[in-house]
Amino acid sequence: MRCPSCGERDTRVVDSRDLDESATIRRRRECNLCTTRFTTYERIESARLAVVKSDGRREEFDREKLASGLAKALTRRPVASDAADKAAEQIEAALRSRGVSEVPSGDIGQMAMDKLRELDQIAYIRFASVYQSFEGLEQLRQEVDSLLAEREEVEREVDIEAPRRGGGSAGKRYPKR
Repeated sequence: MRCPSCGERDTRVVDSRDLDESATIRRRRECNLCTTRFTTYERIESARLAVVKSDGRREEFDREKLASGLAKALTRRPVASDAADKAAEQIEAALRSRGVSEVPSGDIGQMAMDKLRELDQIAYIRFASVYQSFEGLEQLRQEVDSLLAEREEVEREVDIEAPRRGGGSAGKRYPKR
C-alpha cells in the first residue's frame, strides 16, 4: 500500500479490524519511511454477475436498479422503508448462491415478483402489471383472482389449525401473501 504522505510503498499494518458483517476490513497502516499513519478499508470483491436480457444483450447486475424497481412498486404501501433494499439483497444473495456468472433477466423478474407477493399484494400487482405487460383488464383480473384464491386457502388452513392450538378466531392474523 502506497503512503499518502510520501508515496513510499513500504508500509506495515499496525492494526486490523472487521467492520460489521459487510466483509470490510479496516486497517491502520504506518509508513516505514516517514512514519505517517493512515487508514485503509478493504472489501471483498464478489464475482461479476451478468444479466442476460430477453434480446440477448448482457449487462452487469445492478442491485440498486432492482431495489429501485421494487421501491416503486412498494410506494405508499404499509411496509418497512428498507423492505425494497432487503428484498434486493436477498435476491442478489440467492443469485450468487447459484454459482453462475450469467442469469436470465426473467429469473430476476420472477424472484422480484415472488418477494413482492410475500411483502404486499398490491405492490405485487403493480409490479406484475408492468413486468408481465398485461394486455387488458382480463389478465389483471385473473391475477387478482389467483391472489384471492390463495388468500382464501391460507384462511381455511388457519381456521383448521386454530382449534388444534386451543385458540379460536380471536387474534387471527392473515398473511399478506
